[in-house]
Formats: sequence, C-alpha cells, structure tokens
Amino acid sequence: MLVKEQLAKMGRIEAFVEKLADVSLPNVFNPYRDKCPIFDVDDAPSIRRANLLNLLEAARDQSVISIWVARDLGYRGGRRTGLALTDEYHLPLMASIFGDIELRRSTFGPPVKERTATTIWNVVERVADPIFMWNAFPFHPHLPDEPMSNRCHRRSERQKLDWVLNEILDLLKPKSVYSIGGDAKKCLSTMGLKTTAFRHPSYGGQTEFITQVERAYNLQPCSISKTFGTRQLELL
Repeated sequence: MLVKEQLAKMGRIEAFVEKLADVSLPNVFNPYRDKCPIFDVDDAPSIRRANLLNLLEAARDQSVISIWVARDLGYRGGRRTGLALTDEYHLPLMASIFGDIELRRSTFGPPVKERTATTIWNVVERVADPIFMWNAFPFHPHLPDEPMSNRCHRRSERQKLDWVLNEILDLLKPKSVYSIGGDAKKCLSTMGLKTTAFRHPSYGGQTEFITQVERAYNLQPCSISKTFGTRQLELL
C-alpha cells in the first residue's frame, strides 16, 4: 500500500508540472514552456521542468515545514532556473540543501546572480530545515516587446493561476507560509491565505528582512557584513 501511495504522489507531481507547462499568456515568459532565443540552450524548458519536478519530490519526501512566497519570477533568476527566488549561482546550494538532488542550468555563459536571490540564500542556508520557495504568480511577466524587463503581474493573470499555489500547498502541507514583501502578502490575502510577512530584502530592506527571519527561526543574530561578506561586495 505504501508503494502505491508513493507512486500516486509522484504521478501527481509530474501531472502538475506538465499542466503548468501548458499555460501560455501574452507578455509572460513561462520557463517550463518557453525558450529564450538569446540565452537558453535547446532543451531549456525541459531542463527547468525537471528542476521543478526534482525539487517538489524532494520537498515532499523531506516534509518541508515552511514555504516562502514572493510575487513573481525575475528575468535574472527564476526565468532562467525555473525555481523561485533562486538564480543560477545558487542552484548548487539549493541542490545540496535538498539532499544533493539534480538541478541543472538551462542557459549559456557564466552563472548569473540576482540581488534578491543572493540576499535570500545567504539567510536560507542558515536555517536548519529546507525551505520551499514559490511565487504568487509562477511565471515571469514582462513589458510588451521587452522580454528582459520586470513588471508586476496583473490580478487577472494571477487569478487564472491561483490553482498552482493551492496545489503546492495541498501537496506539501507546510506548517507555516511566509510572504516575501507587501505585494506578495496582498496577493495571498486575495486568495484567502493568511501568512506571516517578511519585509522584501530589496530597496533597503535587507536589515529588516534578516532580522525578521532570525526571529522567526530562532537564529543567532548576524550583521549584514558578516552574513554577506565578499558576495555582497561583488554585487555592488
């Protein structure tokens, strides 16, 4: 019976990823379906689907306790990796934290860093339990004819995809859900989800974000300079 249940759950995750890959919206890059003509390798969408599949299976098997939810994917991070709040530079760290799972790059050239992902991961790696990260809107919305721009998704766009986050929450059943930033908190509130909010680390919010995470997870306080070190200097 246990084997049958495990197979059923695995099939559910695969079906979820495939359903997500079927979505197409104007001025929205779906990393599990779309291919960037400039930076992506030939099989980039399938690589990103595999990344998400492997991460979801690991999160389910490890019974993740908490989920962090931001607003939407950025062009330097999740657009390239298919993973929320995670740029290419931090893929190896995520793979290690979730049990050395396979996470591959889907683009050419050196790994790209994203400011928000760097801040997030320097704090996440201090938390003992793995944290699953997602977005209220799971794709990368961009301005018309400007694929490498970021914009906030429209409510009408998100409403077509409310099922995505609901499915993840039902699948993983976390004990706590944290929203990253005010926009994400508002999005989740409209979905009827109550969350504990963290200050978004961008635009001068690093110190408050770090302090809030330290309190939430009972971490030893650490200064920004000590937390980020040379990695922060490289981004300035």
